[in-house]
Amino acid sequence: MQDTLSQYKEVVNKCESLYVNKARDYGTSWRVLRTISIVDQIYIKAWRIRQIQEKGVQKIADPIEGEFVAIVNYGIMALIQAALPSDTPIDLSAEEAKRLYDIHAAEVEHLMMQKNHDYGEAWRDMSQQSLVDLILVKLLRIKQILANDGQTKVSEGIEANFADIVNYGIFALIQISEIKK
Repeated sequence: MQDTLSQYKEVVNKCESLYVNKARDYGTSWRVLRTISIVDQIYIKAWRIRQIQEKGVQKIADPIEGEFVAIVNYGIMALIQAALPSDTPIDLSAEEAKRLYDIHAAEVEHLMMQKNHDYGEAWRDMSQQSLVDLILVKLLRIKQILANDGQTKVSEGIEANFADIVNYGIFALIQISEIKK
């Protein structure tokens, strides 16, 4: 578990670095995105990965690793959006954006530690294809929850699904890093 935690933190730091640098370049323009738009952004990334996996060929040079980083960052953005009051200004400083990222990344890490304990690191034996499929399933679930006005009867809510998406993306990035070694 200790190795997983250090690998996990290394991946999150890499994702956060890109997020903070983009916040410096673009500001927090992503704050105008509604939940469905963030879902669609993640969907585009996951669907591209799936198409490359299925076809075995990629025509755009952007690596799959970058798509997983985007999935992690959009997932955390969704969690930030959900937690902020609706009257929060769109423009946040890069420092505030980083602070909010850290809060939600820590919550998702805590969830991972709990699930990793109970599931015995089963994700290490899963294929990258399965992780992508699970991300797509979670996105479709979020779309259905949104269609139901955010209500569920017995299922996890939107934020829990985004947290799982973030963790699946991080697991895929850990797997990629292990292949590179």
